[in-house]
Amino acid sequence: MNNDELQTMCKTIREDILVMINKAKSGHPGGSLSATELVTALYFGGILNYDAKKPDWDGRDYFILSKGHACPVVYAALARAGFFPLEELGKLRKLGAILQGHPNALHTPGFDCSSGSLGQGLSIANGIALAMKKQGKTNRVYCLMGDGEIQEGQIWEAAMTASQHKLDNICAMLDSNGIQLDGRVSDIMEVEPVKEKWASFGWNVIECDGHDVGRVMDAYASAAATQGKPSIIIARTIKGKGVSFMENDANWHGNAPNDEQLAEALAEVRAKEAY
Repeated sequence: MNNDELQTMCKTIREDILVMINKAKSGHPGGSLSATELVTALYFGGILNYDAKKPDWDGRDYFILSKGHACPVVYAALARAGFFPLEELGKLRKLGAILQGHPNALHTPGFDCSSGSLGQGLSIANGIALAMKKQGKTNRVYCLMGDGEIQEGQIWEAAMTASQHKLDNICAMLDSNGIQLDGRVSDIMEVEPVKEKWASFGWNVIECDGHDVGRVMDAYASAAATQGKPSIIIARTIKGKGVSFMENDANWHGNAPNDEQLAEALAEVRAKEAY
């Protein structure tokens, strides 16, 4: 897809996120909406190698959703990419459904890793990337984290490990929206300056506007071209992006919109030409 088509897909995926969480009456809209451009570019911009008809294809690239609560954005992308029928989105969080509140790799086509316990995804990505290196394979590994999540010490152990082993087949993405469950990241445990911190751990650091699909695509290309060290894209984003009453509001980290709020949110998303 070109940038215009990617922007249109972003609107579609935002609609999917809002509708499925409303129907489930439970879920995490804020961090799903903030990561929409990152995920959309990955799946529809020609970045991630995958075969929707063969999710276990040996030549695939791997995507680890470390902040597992933001799974609605990935579920929407997987459905739109053809991994499973769109109707499954309407069964989010239903007992026995393939789309649960956090990813279950045993039941959801397209997920290589169950997640939900924050701070673990980058370590898992390291293991896959190191295995690919040792087997002489060119598969890449992408790992999406939240900025509240990187308060976890395990993230920094994993950062050292990736640098130590020169895992240039890893691209981490930091959805830096500044807000976590209980409020602003800076009020709970400041993580800035993240650019300098990741660079000091030996990473290639790329910073961009996480809602500009063109810049996100450029960031992915830069990461893929980097040799000898892992890359991280620090995407500066807005929690709840696209819905004015959700933006920068921690209350929308894990609350579902009611029917009236859904109608208002969908009207806003559909009215925007770009983000």
